[in-house]
Amino acid sequence: MADAHPTDPIVDAFESHRDRLLAVAHRMLGSHADAEDVVQEAWLRLSRQGTGTIDNLGGRLTTVVGRISLDVLRSGRTRPEVALDDRLPECTVTLDDAPAPDDLVALGDSVGLALLTVLDSLRPDERLAFVLHDVFAVPHREIGAILGKSADATKMLTSRARRKVRTAQQPASAGRQQREVVQAFLAAARDGQFELLLQVLHPEVEFTVHTPDGRFVTIGATEVAARARMARDAAGAHAATVNGRPGVISWSADGTPLSLLDFTVADGRITAITAVIDPAELALMDLPGPPVPGDRLMRKAPAEER
Repeated sequence: MADAHPTDPIVDAFESHRDRLLAVAHRMLGSHADAEDVVQEAWLRLSRQGTGTIDNLGGRLTTVVGRISLDVLRSGRTRPEVALDDRLPECTVTLDDAPAPDDLVALGDSVGLALLTVLDSLRPDERLAFVLHDVFAVPHREIGAILGKSADATKMLTSRARRKVRTAQQPASAGRQQREVVQAFLAAARDGQFELLLQVLHPEVEFTVHTPDGRFVTIGATEVAARARMARDAAGAHAATVNGRPGVISWSADGTPLSLLDFTVADGRITAITAVIDPAELALMDLPGPPVPGDRLMRKAPAEER
């Protein structure tokens, strides 16, 4: 679109819908890069057609992006996840005390951040129906036109996808319990309580650290407990949510991210910890800045939440 005049009405019309289109494509494909490609393809189609004959431009563009995304899913052309040896996969990080970004709020109560990965388990047609209808309120009739199905058949498809998503949904209490386990780990690391560390670590816990010199992995509760310095250093940082999991982020005095910890908890024990201390990798992430002065750091859940 760089060669288009900035006052071109077609450009203005398209740009007014860009954020929504990127959100649709990203929910469908799970990749920001793939979403950008899909939206660019939608732009090319619009620029060839023009907007004069389109009554509902937003609806038409959403349909086009949905159809292109469906083609990508069916053809398997989505970018494969890059191995951890090269870089971290795309992740979303929010501070626990901070409001969620607008694009996450738009998902509604039925699709929280922790459920984004659940969409990967849906068939392409189920994913399209669920995302467009339950997340972006596209009518079943329009979704059916993309899928080549009737409105009633599309409703059944959406219902089936919705049941799968709800089945995978974790109770809110589970999220609180996971954070309590992480809090116990951080407190034990801070106080040097080796036995308590062993109690919250799974015997086969895997600790992966991304450093400027490469990626290093430690396996085993005893070995990880002995190397808990990083968690101890992060104990005064801010609690965060990393792709729906408990996490911790810390910053330097000028607000530059210093470290990011991501914990996986199952059955009351930590089974995996990923730590990023490589400034280059941290700079590539879209990480939140430190909270304003006066915010509580690493706060414990109020008694009524426990």
